[in-house]
Amino acid sequence: MKRAIILVLDSLGLGSSDDSHLYGDEGSDTFGHIIEECDLGNANSSERSGSLRIPNLIRWGLGEAAIASRGKPLPIDRVDPEGAFGFAKEISAGKDTPSGHWEICGLPVPFEWGTFPKVENCFPKSLIDDLMIKGNIPGTLANKHASGTQVIEEYGDKHIQSGFPICYTSADSVFQIAAHEEHFGLERLYELCLVAKKLVDPLNITRVIARPFIGNPKDGYRRTANRKDLTTPPNDLTLLDQIQESNGQVVSVGKIGDIFSNQGISYTVKAPNNMGLVNQLLSEMDKVEDGLIFVNLVDFDTHYGHRRDVPGYALALEEFDKRIPEIESKLRHDDIVLITADHGCDPTWPGSDHTREHVPVVFYGKSVKAQNLGKRETFADMGQTIAEHLQISPLPNGKACKLQ
Repeated sequence: MKRAIILVLDSLGLGSSDDSHLYGDEGSDTFGHIIEECDLGNANSSERSGSLRIPNLIRWGLGEAAIASRGKPLPIDRVDPEGAFGFAKEISAGKDTPSGHWEICGLPVPFEWGTFPKVENCFPKSLIDDLMIKGNIPGTLANKHASGTQVIEEYGDKHIQSGFPICYTSADSVFQIAAHEEHFGLERLYELCLVAKKLVDPLNITRVIARPFIGNPKDGYRRTANRKDLTTPPNDLTLLDQIQESNGQVVSVGKIGDIFSNQGISYTVKAPNNMGLVNQLLSEMDKVEDGLIFVNLVDFDTHYGHRRDVPGYALALEEFDKRIPEIESKLRHDDIVLITADHGCDPTWPGSDHTREHVPVVFYGKSVKAQNLGKRETFADMGQTIAEHLQISPLPNGKACKLQ
């Protein structure tokens, strides 16, 4: 079996999808708007300034993929791409993380996950009552739609004083619990999330996420890298299962294992941030002989997309771009690398939720022919392409891109 690498630049959408009006996201464009804001000088910070500088990603074909998706120019230096480039639209019903990743791996999610209404006290009283009894907690805080960073700023002091965990959600199918690692306890938070997952399963809620934080009232609070996602398992086989059934390895770098509820995963390595995850990727490229190394670079979404931080997002892209030559140096002749995303999260867009966008389809490798792959009608085309490259059984969904 050959080897493939998937790099999910979490939330790097390439412009609003055909059905974005149904989600209130018509006109969103994560990557395009970041480029434009940089070009206008609106993304300057103490760490970066000026136009977005990502020569390696542009060289692979990301710029041309973005131009093709949005159907109009971008203020970037254009070069003849060395990779195969295109963009894909999502056919899954949501714009959430599991649906995007599962569809990339050949399993679209045509049904809608359960969500909570955007009102005060958005969780059913019965759910909170059961969580208090079965989780052995005296009460809860927030119980509303909220930004993860803002909610700990708003309720952090009350949480420490009362011992009540902070419960909140978003437009996604998710129930999130934030608690202080020292005052509440990290293991206690994980145990509470296990209780919560069983309680929200009948509501068809995809994920329960533990959001630990540290800090104090004087210096403020910050989230730690000890996040833990409890996700509903895929409802059918994916590319990952097919690879394992063909005796190949599937290595999760970052939160991939959580997203697939560890179904089809050989083992997981983690790191606290994007650069640490790239380090882990490079280390695994020295070890893994065949199969798939699957990476999620979560900082783009969590730290910059949801927080509507354009300068931070731009800097993170530039930092990742500088690591591309290191990845290239470890590629074998028949390796392929896919750069894509699972949804958008436009940092110029109102609110703090994901945005319904096309995603990049950029394949790179020493044997990959430079070409325009055009518009792909489903994310599943990417998984089918990798299945064909690895010479395993075809997936039930998707049409393979011809890379040679």
